[in-house]
Amino acid sequence: MADSSLPKTLNFNVGVLGHVDSGKTSLARALSSTASTAAFDKNPQSKERGITLDLGFSAFTVPLPEHLRQSCGDRLYDSLQFTLVDCPGHASLIRTIIGGAQIIDLMILVVDVVKGMQTQTAECLLIGQLTCSRMIVILNKTDMLPSDKRQAAIDKMTKRMHKTLENTRFKGCPVIAVAAKPGGPEAPDTDEPQGITELIDLLKAQAFLPRRDPSGSLLMAVDHCFSIRGQGTVITGTILQGSLSVNETVEIPALKVTRKVKSVQMFRKPVPSAMQGDRVGVCVTQFDPKLLERGVICTPGSLQTLYAAIISVQKIEYYRGGLSSRAKFHITVGHETVMARISFFNRVLPGKENGDCRPTSQEQSASSFSFDLEFHHLDEYLTGQPEGGRGEPQQWALLEFERPVTCPPLCLVIGSRLDSDIHGNTCRLAFHGKLLEGFEDKNYTETALARLKISKDKEKEGAVERVADDYTVIGRNLFKKETNLQLFVGLKVTLSTGETGSIEGGFGQSGKIKIRIPEGLKEETKQLLCSSSKKKGKGGAKNESSKSEETKLDAQPVTIHLNFKRYIYDPHKKMVQS
Repeated sequence: MADSSLPKTLNFNVGVLGHVDSGKTSLARALSSTASTAAFDKNPQSKERGITLDLGFSAFTVPLPEHLRQSCGDRLYDSLQFTLVDCPGHASLIRTIIGGAQIIDLMILVVDVVKGMQTQTAECLLIGQLTCSRMIVILNKTDMLPSDKRQAAIDKMTKRMHKTLENTRFKGCPVIAVAAKPGGPEAPDTDEPQGITELIDLLKAQAFLPRRDPSGSLLMAVDHCFSIRGQGTVITGTILQGSLSVNETVEIPALKVTRKVKSVQMFRKPVPSAMQGDRVGVCVTQFDPKLLERGVICTPGSLQTLYAAIISVQKIEYYRGGLSSRAKFHITVGHETVMARISFFNRVLPGKENGDCRPTSQEQSASSFSFDLEFHHLDEYLTGQPEGGRGEPQQWALLEFERPVTCPPLCLVIGSRLDSDIHGNTCRLAFHGKLLEGFEDKNYTETALARLKISKDKEKEGAVERVADDYTVIGRNLFKKETNLQLFVGLKVTLSTGETGSIEGGFGQSGKIKIRIPEGLKEETKQLLCSSSKKKGKGGAKNESSKSEETKLDAQPVTIHLNFKRYIYDPHKKMVQS
């Protein structure tokens, strides 16, 4: 039997995105005020002076649409609340959307009808594609169009938006025109917003019963925090995953403290518990609210604080910059954005050592990351050269954060260049991926990275200086004088004439080496070496000395090639040959 005192309001979260000055805030205000006067009287309790727990967001409530009444089954909801998750400012836009990705049910993309798609609009669209499956496009500021050409301009922009969205997951999504604040933000409030009632009808039609999962660890995004004397500290926000109940203990990872939940409110009414997707006010035992204005609270011990991480990585196709190893990017992960240095790598599959690492369909299933696998360092991210339907190769990256970050496992990661010009005409979002492994040890370079088998191919070239006997040559220019040649003893080399041999050790003090050719030098190689030294002997006066250097070379007709790989994070720095 359902408890009739419990709120029967279904919460539906709508992310409001758009370019700066596209009118997002005016739209949220217009929606809230229109809906509250049209659908319900304002809640009488909210008119009483006092603190309500659900601050820091705008929302409006409508009677539950008929199609939702049927899909709700025995869950007795009588109203539908749209929570507008407004995404202000740009760096915080990325943080807000990624952080709240799990609970944004529908995205509204606000476009200035006069200016059309702008750089940030495109970035919002990209973030939307990574985090949400449904969208409505709103063409705002229609009052700025001349009245005689208004409808034609709206039709033209609608057509253009549909074309832009054709190759995205939002193909065919609804486009609606409104004027949220006729006359602009400074204008008096006498002019009624236009198209808002139709937008509310569209939102109601697009709403669905969101899938919510109460299981797993609690993770709640905090958007406001304040004290109530004698009660405790109130944290308001949205539950991103899991659930919480009165008397449970929660952790505030930023402060490294735990607190007991004293009470929970939803829709201004006390409730015993709340779950994923719910907007709540949570009163906990006292702490200084100034220390946690935004951030997260969670089940104790469920979040990791990372100094470095391994992620899967995929380039965002509109990003025009390069993706090079050792470069720094802004990394948005969990609820934080932090600078990190990136190193790309991929998996060289058996039989593909020539560098082709695009997996076949059978190999795709084996493209997940594991410390047991062998990987290959990449100087640059490999962009796709689709071959027979095969796209970009599976790639990963090691991120080394400038300061530790706190985040849930397997969360979405976005890399961007937020330092590039916000008004420039280039996409600043560079890549996205999923966090696969995290390193929580500050000394991860010594303790953990040795497990990571990423190799780098090395190639050295030198020349045969002279023949010692039929099975031995002396080589030069392969190593510097100060090189520790002991590390290279036993490695195989190939001569340009085809013989293979191995390095026996150093010869003299100048970095020269002795190379043993087990099969012996070919006759033609010996002739080549001799003819080369005889050429040097021509020239009269030098003839005498040249006889004693009969097997010395003047040119470099015979070169020595040494190929090996070195594991980047191997503390012993040893060389390996396949």
